[in-house]
Formats: sequence, C-alpha cells, structure tokens
Amino acid sequence: MLAAAALLLALVGASARPSLPGASAPTPPAAFFGAAIGDDYFLATYSELERYWRRLDAESDRLALVDIGRTEEGRTQWMAVVSAPENLRRLDRYREISRRLALAEGLDAREAATLAAEGRTIVWISGGIHASEVLGAQQLIEMVYQLVSGSDPETRRVLEDVIVLAVDANPDGHELVADWYMAEPEPTRRTLAGLPRLYQKYVGHDLNRDFYLASQAETVNMSRVLYREWFPQIVYDHHQTAPAGTVMFAPPFRGPVNPVLDPLVPATIDLLGAAMHARFAAEGKAGVTTRTGSPYSTWWNGGLRTTAYFHNQIGLLTETAGGPTPGEVPSVADRQRPGPDLPRPIAPQPWHFRQALAYSLSANRAVLDAASRHREELLLGVYRMGRRAIERGGTGGYVLPSDQPDFPTAVRLVEALVKSGVAVHRAPAPFAADGRHFPAGSYVVRAGQAFGPHVRDTFEPQRYPEVPVVPGEAPSTPYDSAGWTLAYQMGVQFVRVADGLDGPFEPVEDAAPPPGHLSGPASPAGYLIDHRVNDASVAVNRLLAAGVRVFWPHDRTIGASPDATGSIFVSAGETARRVLERAALELGLSVTGVREGPSGEALELAEPRIGLWDRYGGSSSAGWTRWILERYEFPFEVVYAQDLDAGGLADRFDVLILSDEALLDTSRAAVEADPERLPAEYRRRTGAITTSRTLPRLRTFVENGGTLLVLGRATAIGAALGLPVSDALVDARDGRPLPPARYDVPGSVLRVRVDNATPLGYGLPPEVDVFFDNSPVFRLDGSRGGARPVAWFDDPAPLRSGWARGQDYLLDGVAVVDAALGRGRVLLFGPEITFRAQSHGTFKFLFNGIHYAAAEPAVIP
Repeated sequence: MLAAAALLLALVGASARPSLPGASAPTPPAAFFGAAIGDDYFLATYSELERYWRRLDAESDRLALVDIGRTEEGRTQWMAVVSAPENLRRLDRYREISRRLALAEGLDAREAATLAAEGRTIVWISGGIHASEVLGAQQLIEMVYQLVSGSDPETRRVLEDVIVLAVDANPDGHELVADWYMAEPEPTRRTLAGLPRLYQKYVGHDLNRDFYLASQAETVNMSRVLYREWFPQIVYDHHQTAPAGTVMFAPPFRGPVNPVLDPLVPATIDLLGAAMHARFAAEGKAGVTTRTGSPYSTWWNGGLRTTAYFHNQIGLLTETAGGPTPGEVPSVADRQRPGPDLPRPIAPQPWHFRQALAYSLSANRAVLDAASRHREELLLGVYRMGRRAIERGGTGGYVLPSDQPDFPTAVRLVEALVKSGVAVHRAPAPFAADGRHFPAGSYVVRAGQAFGPHVRDTFEPQRYPEVPVVPGEAPSTPYDSAGWTLAYQMGVQFVRVADGLDGPFEPVEDAAPPPGHLSGPASPAGYLIDHRVNDASVAVNRLLAAGVRVFWPHDRTIGASPDATGSIFVSAGETARRVLERAALELGLSVTGVREGPSGEALELAEPRIGLWDRYGGSSSAGWTRWILERYEFPFEVVYAQDLDAGGLADRFDVLILSDEALLDTSRAAVEADPERLPAEYRRRTGAITTSRTLPRLRTFVENGGTLLVLGRATAIGAALGLPVSDALVDARDGRPLPPARYDVPGSVLRVRVDNATPLGYGLPPEVDVFFDNSPVFRLDGSRGGARPVAWFDDPAPLRSGWARGQDYLLDGVAVVDAALGRGRVLLFGPEITFRAQSHGTFKFLFNGIHYAAAEPAVIP
C-alpha cells in the first residue's frame, strides 16, 4: 500500500498526504495571510498563494499539488487538484478514463457508457489570466480552502463525483499586480492603476488570445493540461468586470455559434448557465446579466474558454464587478428594468470585494454541483461529440508537403496543433492520396478525429454571418476576430484530401524541422540561402554577428526560385561554414554552396541597430514584436518617448519600430502617479509621443539616413511627417471616413498583391494573406513622388476568412508603402504583419524592413 501511494505521488507530481488521526483542520486563509480573502484593501500575492497551497497540501488529504511548468519569468505554475481522498488515490485511472472518452477512438457506445459510469467529472477552474482582474486569482485561494475544509453534504458529494483543477493562469502577472497594490503602506491609498509594465512578460492582455498558437510558456502549460493530459469536461475561467449597472455577466452567451462546433457544446453551456442563474436566484444575488448583456459569443477560437469549444469541452466565463478598493454599483437606467437577460436588477449601492468574492464562489458551487449531478451525462457527452467529429471528418484531411518553400514554418503550424492535442502524423516515405503524390517527411492531419473542429478551424476559412445594418443603430460587430485561419496567416501550403488519406504514417509527439544540410562543392565561393524561409533571418543575424558578409542580389532569379523570390548570398569562409552548419542542423535550412558567386548589383547587409518603441505600462503590440525579434535573434533595444525626445537617434539606431499602439492612448503614458513617486527603474518610461517634440526628432532621424518602420494604426505618422500618403477609405464626395454601415472589416484575413522585386517584398510570393482589423489603407499622391507601393489590393473581393462589409472599397488601396524622406525612408505597414505572432506569412515584411534599413548598395565581390 505504501509503495503504491508513493508511486501515485510521483506520477502526479503531488504530495497528497492522508490526514492522521487527530490532525488539525486545514489552516484558514485569515490565519495564514493575516487577512481574509475578500477583505477590503488586501490582495495575496502569488508567492503567498504558493506557500499557502503547500501548507494545505501538507494538511489535507483532499488536495494534490501539481507542477504544470515554468512561466515566462521562471516561476512554477501550480495546479491544485482537489477531490475526495479515494479519488486522488485513483487519479491516474480517472485521467485515463477522461482521455479515452475525449479522444473517442476504439470505443463503442457500450464501453463508453461503462467508462462514464466509473469516471469522475473533471472541472477546470482558473482565474487571473488578466492579472489586473484580481478577483479571479483571489477566489481560487478561498475556493480551494472551502473544498478541502468543508464538511457539508454538498461539498462531500461534489468531492466524491468531481475532480477540480484549480489553476492560477498568470502567476507572473498575479505577483506583479498584488505587489504593486500592496506596496502602498496606507491601505486607503492603494490602487491597481498605473502598473509599470505588462502583466505578462511579452503580451499582457493577449495571453488570453494565445490558446490557438500557444506561443507563451503559460499557454503551453495550460494547453498541455487541457488537451493532452487531463481532458476536463468543463473549463471555467473567471474574469472582470461586469457590464455597467450589473455586478456579473454569466453564461449563456449571445450568438453567433461557430458552425464547426458540435451542437452539444452550446446546449451544455445553456445547462450550466441555467445552474448558475438558478443558484443566484435561490441565494438572492441580484444584478447578474446574460446573453445580450455582454458581447461574448461562441464564435471565436483563441481564448482559454473558447478554444475549449473546439475540443468538445464546455467553456464558461464570468465577468464580476469589484476589487480590493471599495467601489459603487452605478445607476444605469436601462439596467433597472427586469428582462430575459437581466431577470433581477440590482440597485445602485456601495460594492465591496467580499461581495464580489461571494458571487464568484456561488458560480463555482453552481458549476461543481451541476458537474456532480450530471456526471455521467457530461462524460458521455464528450464521447458522443468526439465520435461525431470522427465520423464527420471521414477519411480525408490535410497534407502539408515537405517540399514547400518554407517548410520550417509549416512545422511551426504542426507544433501549434500538437500543443493543442491534435493528432498529427508524418510520412516516413513518399505516398499518394486523392490522385496527388507527396514526398517523404510530409505531415498528415486527419479530419476524422475527436478534435476535428479545431483541425477544420485551422485550415478552413471562417465565414462570419452578415449582420444586417439597422438604421439609427451602431452596426453589430464580432467579438474579437471574425476570421483567423491559422494556415492562411502562417502562409503554409497544404492540400485538402477528400478521402483515402491513409498510409504507414508515424504519430508526431513533438514537432521539429528535419535537419537541413549544406550541399555543393567542398571549397565554394559562397553559399545561397532561400529568401522564402523565415528562419533564413535567424541564420543571417548569426552570420552578421560573426562578421560574415551577406548580400541580397538584385537578380532575384538566382537560386532557381520558381517565382523569382530570390536568394541570400553569403561569402565563403570557415566562420560562414560553421554558422551555416549549425543553422542547418537546428533550423532545418538547406544551404547550397556555389563554385562561383552571383555577380552584379546587390545590397550588402550589416548588423542592424534596432530601437523598438514601448511605453509606460507596456504595449501588447510592442510585446508581440519583441517576442518575435527575440525568437528570430534580432538584436534590439527598447526605447520610450523620453528616449525619442532626447534626439541624436541616428547615432544610436538604423531603424526605429513603432508598433500599432504607438500613437494611441497617449494619456496612459502620462501615468496617473507622479513620476517622481515611481520606482527609479520606471521613471524614464513615462511620457508620450507628441507632435511638438517627438515628431521633429523622428523627422531628423529619417532625414539623416534612418528608417522608421511603422505598423498598423501608428502609420498615421506618415501624413504627419508630410509623406505623399492619405487615407484611402474616405467618401469621395466629402472626404470623410467611410461609416461602419458602409465599410467594416473587423479582424479578418485578406489577400494582397506584393511587389517582390523590391527589397521589402524579397522572399514573399506574388500574393500573400494578411491579417486586417479595419487597418489603415493608403492612397499615394503620385504628383509629389517619393513613395512606392509594395503591397496593394488588386481584387474587389480580397476576403479570405472572416467578415467584410464594403470590401470593394479596398480595390487599388495600398497596404504597404516604402517612402523616401531625406536620406532615409519611412516604411508603412497598414495590416497587422505581426498579429499575435500568428501571421508568420507576413513576418518577412518586418525582417526585410529591418535589414533593408542597415543595408548599403554594393557589388558582390
């Protein structure tokens, strides 16, 4: 018995110890923290949560503490597994049951029913992914304590039927925010305002937009639990704050429902939402709205609770008002009338953290009670959805050929699928399917699998239903993105196979590009690298750092690229060979040695000096760009408004990058707090980009030979600098911006034409898919000269995935501009070429722009 128990603890990474006779009850939070969870002016930090959960783990036989991985800042991300002691002793068995039912392979209905009868409902409850929404993480502390200490009949029944996975979704942010709040010694002066940086190292709020790609450490950890190890039936994520005049939003959600989802998903959301609302009504908790009370829908894929839908899990979200500093429920006239989506309004009143906590705990209780009462139904429902997905997908699927130009990026798409639990296979030998022949090493993604909705969502376009425009009302728009097809965004080539996709394929556990190689003569004059490969930029950055000469030949036919996208030429030498051999091995690059180097004009690259704009409080768009630059090994320095205002920029930088938010929300950069009261390390980050002070410095920088690389809405700086560009999306009659009733393209994938014979377009195909969120589109004033189009809309219907009203207005509009100014240039990118690090297909615009900034005309020696 003791050996078996020790083995269990090792398997789950936990230390669930049975309580000894006479052992004391679990320590209450107030006794541990010196304040009760929910007290006004108090927040427990993540470090304190960690220590407290360790204490409960030692004191209770209902809790097993599991290490699910490191965060981006290196903290341990803990998951508290809470259930009855006998369930914890059989945890591996219940995980296996959950896995088999979720994947639904090799099970008939009778076997599934037997497993469902034996299994336990697994319920994920998380909070704090948006760390400034502090209630989410704090309620986890109180909930876990109540579950391990409660002796009431409901708690005991829930623990017998349910396994609870309690997860702090953003430990780094939790620590930052709670530390910031509690640092003020006078409680009544504590504030959550003015956080100095993003509450996740790179992406801040967008951490809850990353479950489609799973690029960040925290989303990798959580996706592994959700889709590869534990397979919970319910995924509940706590958020803040409630719509004005209410104190909580709770499911069900408004439409539309993504059509790839199994109908049982929204039906079960309705079931669990009804359980929440019934409990609120029974407990007299007013002010809870639903459906149209908030913009949340079941359309978009990418958030913690929404990606769950595409894995046949029931994703729930609540938004609750209240924080540690007491506030008010405001008076909103429309929220004082009862209706279907707000059955019991709440009167305006003071509102305290303890009240918000009570609503959160009631919602948890409602979900756990329903998970207990509907245990077999929920477990069997997951199996039924999985079986239907397998049958719906048939014997077809998608093939990612290994001979496509940028196969390493295709491997990154495979990596995202694998992290999300999708079954992917690799062909060890050439094969044929649907009349097509594919080379060895190609990847195969079958549509007929339990997570088929996620597969389809990755490769097929989304078609958001058109919402009629009602005169006198603001047009309804999608929540977050309308279309996001990842294969399109990444520029990955794939082939749809209708049926018969079979062969001696090997399952892929962890995707990695196959090692590349150096080919050609033993003593070459130099080497050619295909410019179409994103990872070529990694090799170039390593070569430049090592002092190797690297060129972009103007003759783009060099290297026999079929679409004349060109090659990169590297001068031969022992250092070059050593760097390229390592790059080929690590990155999967194929490098060709040539006996005679290309001749003629070229651009010779130099190691670029890069400044990346950011602001006090942090910018998610700058954070994504920072993450991309680090992954592709570009050296850079983060700069703030004060750095720009100081001038002398051309002495420090070749290129300055202004991300999408650089000219937006400048009031945030001013900071509510007096800069002199900030910690010294943050004072230099305050300030704002201004017309009077910053723009003249930027103009001087460009005129002296620098490059300003501007993304998204920040491209408004182009007109401010006097470039011959204007807004293309205006009414021809009065010059005013087109109203949303006539033109609206929210969060969708569009296709543009690219001039790939100009340096910004090198390596790109003649057409490329771009992510577009009502992004800037330009008209060029040809009479003034000095600006050339690099990418533009040449089709009146460029929509590839999502929703577009009035897309014909885009025709002939310019998406990417290369404009001269003095001895330098301004590069304007209207579409979101770095969007959430998903848009690999347009990364080359960024990489080319950076290297172009430091390049000089040359003749290849």
